Order: sequence, then C-alpha cells, then structure tokens
Amino acid sequence: MPDISNSLALWAEAQRLIPGGCQLLSRRPQLFALGESPIFASRAEGPWFWDVDGNRYLDTTMAVGAVLLGYLDPAVESAVDEQRRAGTIFSVIPPVEVDLARTLTRIIPCADMVRFGKSGGEANAVAVRIARAFTRRDRIAFCGYHGWHDWYMAANLNPDSPLDSHLLPDIGAPGIPQALRGTALPFTYNDIDSLASLLAAHPGEFAAIIMEASRTWLPNEGFLSSVQDLAHRHGALLIFDEVVTGFRLALGGAQQHYGVTPDLATFGKAIANGYPLTAIAGRRDLMEFSSGLFVSSTFWDDAASLAAGAATIARMEETGLAEVIAARGRRYIAEWRRLAQPLGEHARITGHPSCAAASFSSRELATLYIQEMARRGVFTGGGFNISLAHGDPEIAVVLAAAEAALHAVQRAIAQGSTQGLLSAAVQKPLFSRRLA
Repeated sequence: MPDISNSLALWAEAQRLIPGGCQLLSRRPQLFALGESPIFASRAEGPWFWDVDGNRYLDTTMAVGAVLLGYLDPAVESAVDEQRRAGTIFSVIPPVEVDLARTLTRIIPCADMVRFGKSGGEANAVAVRIARAFTRRDRIAFCGYHGWHDWYMAANLNPDSPLDSHLLPDIGAPGIPQALRGTALPFTYNDIDSLASLLAAHPGEFAAIIMEASRTWLPNEGFLSSVQDLAHRHGALLIFDEVVTGFRLALGGAQQHYGVTPDLATFGKAIANGYPLTAIAGRRDLMEFSSGLFVSSTFWDDAASLAAGAATIARMEETGLAEVIAARGRRYIAEWRRLAQPLGEHARITGHPSCAAASFSSRELATLYIQEMARRGVFTGGGFNISLAHGDPEIAVVLAAAEAALHAVQRAIAQGSTQGLLSAAVQKPLFSRRLA
C-alpha cells in the first residue's frame, strides 16, 4: 500500500492557502479516494506520474484528458523548447499562430477560420458571445457541461437546478446576476422532443444550441442531425463543444466522426498535449463577424502553446491516433465488462472507447474501486482517457488492478456494506445549494 503522508500534509497546507485547495474542480482529492489516492504529482512521463512521496502511478486520467500523446512527448517538447529559445510572447504576432490556424482549417470540417484561447470554458463563452451578437438574440439552449462562466451557470438560477443532470450536481449560482434567469435552458441528450419543445416555447428567441456531441452516452442514430435541422429551422446556430471530443474521436473531432458539421465549435484539452491552448472554429461569415467584437487577451497567442499545438496535431496525423486509441479502448471496455459481469447493475461502463467511464451504484462502491486501484499503482476516478502512450502492457496493468478492485466491490455488495474494506473517505459532492 503506497505511503502518501507527504501528500496529505501538503494537502492540509494547500487548503489553508488556496481556496478549495487547488485551481481545478476535477483535481480536488474529494473526488477520488482521499487518504489513499495520490494528491500531488512531482513529475510525469509517458502514461506515468510520480507523487511527492515517490510513488509511481499509471495514470488513466491524463490531466483530465488534456494529455493525449503521453506526458513529455519528445516531438512536442522539442517544438516547445525551440520556440522558448526564440521567445514565447511578443509585441507583434508570432508566425506559428498562422501555421496552426492553417492546419486547423484543413482538418476541422466547420473551420473556415479559427481564433485561439486558453481554457475550454473561456472558448465556449467566446462562441456564445459570437452567436448572441450575430443573431441578436439572448437565449441559449444547452446540453452537457460547458464551463463556469455566467452565461452557463445562469441555468441554475432556475429553482429546479437543471445543471444537476449536466455533470454539475449540487451546485448553486451565487454571484450570477438574477437578470440572466431564463437565458440558458437545458434539453435532454438523445431526446429530440425535449429540444423541439424548448424551441417552440420561445420562438425566435434562441441564439444558439450548444452541446457536447457525445460524452457519457453516445448519440442515437439521427439525433445530432435532427438537432442541426431544428437549430437552423429556428434561426439558431449550432455549436459543438469539442473540448473533450476534439481530436480524440477523430482528427477533425466529433463532427468528423459523426458526420454532422456545426456552425461553430470549440476545442481544448488535447489540442496541445497539456499546454494551455483552445480554439474557436467556425463558418467564415461568423468568424469574420467576430473580428468586430471586443474579444481579446494578451496571452491568447502565446507562441509556446501554439507551437505545442502544431507539433501535437502533426503527431496525431502521423500515428493515426484516433483510430489507435479507439481500438485499444474497445478491447479495454470488452474486458472490463467481462470482469464486472458478476456485479450486475452495480457496475457499468459507458462512453466512447477512447474515454470510457466506469460507474457504480453508490459513492461507497465507487470510492472502494478507486481506493483499490490506487493501492495497486493505478490512478483513476473511474474513467480511462486512453493516450497514445497506453500500449497493450499498460492496459494490461489497468485491467489487472481493475480485476482486484472489482473483486473488492463484489465482496462489499455480498456483505451489504464497505465496512472493513474501505479506509478512504467516501466521495462527497463538492458544492451545496446552501450558498445559493
């Protein structure tokens, strides 16, 4: 069992110094098996990282999906080092910005033009700003998770807290202007009637429909094209949030994989193999229109991240990455399902093969699974964001750990509790509506 005493001491200090203890919700230790899972990484390479206690873990999260080639990919690091020696931020434009824009407009179906940013939520906020300005409408229909900005969080100004079913349970909306109530309205994935009813209830008022083309669930046949048809019939733009799906499902994103081209799309996470970079891509008329909007930032054309993006996409093309990781993911899912079969409905795995996620019938069982994986040197929150660095040997390590972890879960189910099996703190919701 790994010793993580240094990690726990540092975590106690972090909570005194940093609100929430860290910057990203998805890195908070409460989401894993606090007391057993690693908390602080000191270095990483390939599919592995080492914590501050010196323990090595095979990573299945890969920086929340941002590292698609593996940590410290040599080609990417070489490109970044070369750009660093030349400079990373200038008073004028770095040529690599044009180089990367040229590549993205070649490989992404909707991309006649692109602009860059730094975070996924920020990119979505830009896309929504463009849609509202272009259509001169205020309402946004959404499905899925799209960040922390006011336009999206305004959904939870409604008393039924619709974000509960869009990956953000138990979160309030403190600090969001009440005037935004009713401007962001949800619809249900794979339920085209829910979207049709929403649009019909507010005719001529929706600027855009923004959605993740797939995440936990895959789209039913015809669902995405029906969403596109409804959007255009009601004069709204279709925006695909490809922060997660971009480059992972296909080089050109989910829109290429599923054959439905949106009007605008946002990309992030894997675009630069972990370097901070996002892109907003879209039709020429929309993107040219956006040049007149005040959407601007000093660090959006940071040359080091742009160089990382260009090198990352070149590696994706060279390796046929999307097809490689999908094939590996299909094998992993099939084997995991075989191992989990004795657990019945208490355990399941869903999602696209390249980023499948295991889930359990209770928080206690989920925490037990994560704990047992960590004890065997595999870091997970239940999902597996497969990277190019996860070859057959690494997937075998994950499955061997999963087999033991699932046996522990099965014992807990048989005895009716996790008593005597679970030493980590049970996962807790990170938000409470008491703040609302």
